[in-house]
Amino acid sequence: MERPTRTMQLASALIVDDHPLFCDALSMTLRGAFGMSQVEAVGSLEAALDWLKRHPLPDVLVLDLNLPDVNGLDGVVRIRQAAPDTPVVVVSSMGEGRIVNAALQAGVDAFVPKHADRNEFREAFEVIARGEIHASRLALKTSDLPSSEDSLTRLALLTPQQAKILQLVSSGLMNKQIAWELSIAETTVKAHITAIMRKLGVQTRTQAALFAQDLSFSSFKPDE
Repeated sequence: MERPTRTMQLASALIVDDHPLFCDALSMTLRGAFGMSQVEAVGSLEAALDWLKRHPLPDVLVLDLNLPDVNGLDGVVRIRQAAPDTPVVVVSSMGEGRIVNAALQAGVDAFVPKHADRNEFREAFEVIARGEIHASRLALKTSDLPSSEDSLTRLALLTPQQAKILQLVSSGLMNKQIAWELSIAETTVKAHITAIMRKLGVQTRTQAALFAQDLSFSSFKPDE
């Protein structure tokens, strides 16, 4: 995916993360190590979208994938819609190769693990300031990903109800919304999602959603 070429001075940032201590530490790093004069932080995607409506766009957006009001890459998509020309750096504890690849394909400019040292953060911000994409060392080559045949075999293990729930998860719905959509209890949804993750061989619902999206899951729904 081609991105517009730009060379810019990164002087301001908006951090979107619901962990106050991490936000404080990252704010100090951006101000001290990178010389940014304006660094703000909010704790949810909705707060970030509201902030962007009321303030001039920052030079860079720093986004966590695991926000309380976000499922999967929905946060990346909505942030991109709100600020299409602002570089987005994902800083996340979810560093699996599939997630990194999907985030880069969704339009982020850099992906940095939360446990990364200051040098890796510095490298990422220097790269995006040059108008380039910082492809994390965690990104997988296409050859490292499971084959489509193997992935379809795993999806075939799902019951019809689990298939419906996975489709709704991959669409960005939260457990309460799924429960309402299917007229079942939220605890039942949680139990199904646990079973789905076990059958797909993944550890988080985000991974399950990406697994499904990789295979255009909407076209693969077991019959009742």
